Amino acid sequence: MRRFITIGLLLEVMIMLGGCTGPSVKDYAGKEPEMKFEEFFNGPIKAWGIVQDRNGKVVQQLDIDLYGAWQGDKGTLDEKFHYYDGKEMTRQWQITKVGPNKYIGTAADIKGEAKGESQGGAIRWNYVMKLEVGGTTYDVTFDDWMYAMNDGVVVNRSYLKKFGIRMAELSLFMQKQPAK
Repeated sequence: MRRFITIGLLLEVMIMLGGCTGPSVKDYAGKEPEMKFEEFFNGPIKAWGIVQDRNGKVVQQLDIDLYGAWQGDKGTLDEKFHYYDGKEMTRQWQITKVGPNKYIGTAADIKGEAKGESQGGAIRWNYVMKLEVGGTTYDVTFDDWMYAMNDGVVVNRSYLKKFGIRMAELSLFMQKQPAK
C-alpha cells in the first residue's frame, strides 16, 4: 500500500511540475503590436543592454549596433557589440524563414541551428552558443524572447542555462534607427 501512495505522490508532483514549463510563444498570438521579424530586423538598429548573473548582479553593460538585410526568405543580421569594459565583438547571423512564423539561424559561435517561432507580439529563439568565459569555452543554452513594443522598440530577454540551471540573464532594449 505504501508503494502505491509513493507512486501516486510522484505522479502528482510530475503533473504539477509539467504545468510549470513556462510560457509558450502561442501565448502571444493576437497580441499587439505584432512582432514583424523581417521588418524590424531590416536596416539599422541600436541596442542597449545588461547581463546579470544568477543572483541578479549586473556583470556587464553593452551597446550593440545591428544591421539587418533581407532578400525574400533569407536575411543577414550583423551585430557589433561594444562592452563598457572596452571589449568589442562581432557576430553575423544567417537567418532563413522556413515557414509561417518559423525561422532558423546560424552564426559562427552557434552550435547547430537556432530555431525561432513568432506569434503576435513575440518571437522566441532557442539555441546553444559557444561562449568564452575566462579563457574556457562553454556550450550555453539560450532561451531568447523578443517582444514588440510601440515606437519601433523591441525588448529582448535571454535566459542563459548550463546543465538546465539558469546562470545569467541578458536584457536588451532595441530601437529601429532611420536608414542612412
